[in-house]
Amino acid sequence: MTTQNTPYTSPSEIKQIHANLVKGFKSGITRPLSYRRHQLLQLARLVQENIPALEDAVLADLGKQRQECTLAELGPIVQACLYAAENLEEWAKPKKPQVEEFRKTWDVTIYSVPKGVVLIISPWNFPYILTLGPLVGAIAAGCPTVLKPSESTPTCSAFMAALIAKYLDPAAYTVVLGAVEESTILLELQWNHIFFTGGTSIGRKIAAAAGKNLTPLTLELGGMNPAIIDTDCDLELAAKRLLFGQIQNAGQLCVAPDYVLIPRSIATPFKDAVKKAYEGFFPSDPLHPESNWSKIVNAAHFNRLENLLARTRGEIMLGGKVDENLRIAPTVVTDVKLDDPLMEEEIFGPILPIIEVENTEEAVQIVGDRPSPLVVYVFTDSEDLKQKFLDRTNSGTLVLNDTFMQLSVYEMPFGGHGDSGYGAYLGKRSFDTFTHERSYINIPAAMEPFFGYRYLPYTDESYKVMTAQAFAEIPEA
Repeated sequence: MTTQNTPYTSPSEIKQIHANLVKGFKSGITRPLSYRRHQLLQLARLVQENIPALEDAVLADLGKQRQECTLAELGPIVQACLYAAENLEEWAKPKKPQVEEFRKTWDVTIYSVPKGVVLIISPWNFPYILTLGPLVGAIAAGCPTVLKPSESTPTCSAFMAALIAKYLDPAAYTVVLGAVEESTILLELQWNHIFFTGGTSIGRKIAAAAGKNLTPLTLELGGMNPAIIDTDCDLELAAKRLLFGQIQNAGQLCVAPDYVLIPRSIATPFKDAVKKAYEGFFPSDPLHPESNWSKIVNAAHFNRLENLLARTRGEIMLGGKVDENLRIAPTVVTDVKLDDPLMEEEIFGPILPIIEVENTEEAVQIVGDRPSPLVVYVFTDSEDLKQKFLDRTNSGTLVLNDTFMQLSVYEMPFGGHGDSGYGAYLGKRSFDTFTHERSYINIPAAMEPFFGYRYLPYTDESYKVMTAQAFAEIPEA
């Protein structure tokens, strides 16, 4: 395995890489569907043939357990590659839209063509799926790609760089290693699409840089994801599923539930249910030296989370302990108010505040008044409450009666809304993200008798014929 000491990519190398990929794209190497399918299957082999080593790398960087790594990251990449390879021909097929009768001889066609050379900038919390997942769409679309993984997971990033060079065509796909300086150099170059996953503050900088070159952009950000507990749900099941979603990767994921809104009338039994689920997940101390509990990625993030626990005015019901290995025990905080420090921004750690409200109507109002999150979780069997959240709140996704599992549904788009980002991917949406729909028509000479009215000099008759659409009858509402 490549070590953490792998050097960063130099500025001159970055510019040469970009120039080479542009040259490769213009030569047409990535356009044949057979080429794309081969690269997709190679990416699947890259993952499948190196699972233990990939698990070792993420264990070194994040302390993530093997099952979590392969379940949430490696398995979905393999499946995404196979799904794209199987459906590529259908996705790329030219489309013939329905047109008005008089245009049916124009051979109206929409071609799905690659946008060009693209840049994927990924974060550290799920280093494989958030780097190689978007790459599946770029390969399927026929786009040469530069991957810029996070410097905060150096073992994973260096290993991916070595594997990409070994398994994929280096004339079309490569990895740039580095931090802020290298990312800045990359963003100064001209790309045909940028795909960024990360925090909102950096996302704004990415958007500003992309705007200078009018570069199309996908932003997969985060936000404060609420979880709402209704009075009609199975509290023990809700507590177990909620806690499961919150503790994945020690809470360091963009779809983790950030806070719970629960009616006061069921707050006590719900807290008891959370305690029961916690004891089931952690029969012994999660910070025990032999525990497999994941660590916080670095000291800066650890100190931020530790500071939040010190500042909260709520009561720590479970957890709250930390250790010298950058680990924070899964922590549940009760009696939290909306103005508590825990509610200032996305927590991105294993801390779950519980906020008591009068009823679910108040919960709907709170969610609707706050910035749009990546996901809203609602535990209920009420169709009426579901409809209220659909009608009166916004989010990238609405999930009922579970957490985290929306990421496994590749048949629907995954993405943010408003403050949580824009653009989407997974399944065919990944192909669509990196594809330009190029319109085409071929006007036959037989149309010329009609077109005679469009030429100068204009007459009363030509006006009547050529402007008829503007005077179409409008029906009553």
